[in-house]
Amino acid sequence: MNRRKMSNKPDSHVGHLFVISSPSGGGKSTIIKHILEIRPDIEYSISATSRTPRKGEIDGKSYHFLSLDKFRDMISKGEFIEYEKVHDNYYGTTKKQIDDAVKRSVDLLMDLDVYGADRLKKIYPQAILIFLKPPSIEVLRQRLLARKSESPEEIERRLERGRHEVEMSVNYDYHVLNDDLETAVAGVVEIIDNLRRKP
Repeated sequence: MNRRKMSNKPDSHVGHLFVISSPSGGGKSTIIKHILEIRPDIEYSISATSRTPRKGEIDGKSYHFLSLDKFRDMISKGEFIEYEKVHDNYYGTTKKQIDDAVKRSVDLLMDLDVYGADRLKKIYPQAILIFLKPPSIEVLRQRLLARKSESPEEIERRLERGRHEVEMSVNYDYHVLNDDLETAVAGVVEIIDNLRRKP
């Protein structure tokens, strides 16, 4: 796969909101990392969360890590376009970040679950939803086990939610099978590039 760092934006460009979703363990974080390396002119929407950082995660880069009280205060002030409580932790996307990207006509890549993507699409119908489909639930199980960051009970909760998310993905604009990393990255980049070339 050609990994030249280049821009595929036309001279006259209208910004796009690209949303990538997958079940927990579906590989979206890895694929998003590769996309941003290949297309560095695409900006990344950094979500806020009330959970504690995992090993290697950096505040302001991986997530905006907020206290539970701060997150709830922002909810009460209506500062999120979407937020969700997942496995006892809150995740959300601020209005300010999305509105700023739209005003600047930049391409923004977003990591949202199926519920957040649905809410975003209602506010910004131009958003493009891309779902990374896992080869099977058993593959998801093995990926979650390999992370060694969740208890067996939490893994089962994530797998049950994953089954539901796959069902909800019928509403997405595009589906990419994440069976092979290189192939999946190439598939997502092709979708993004084709849409960015349109006037």
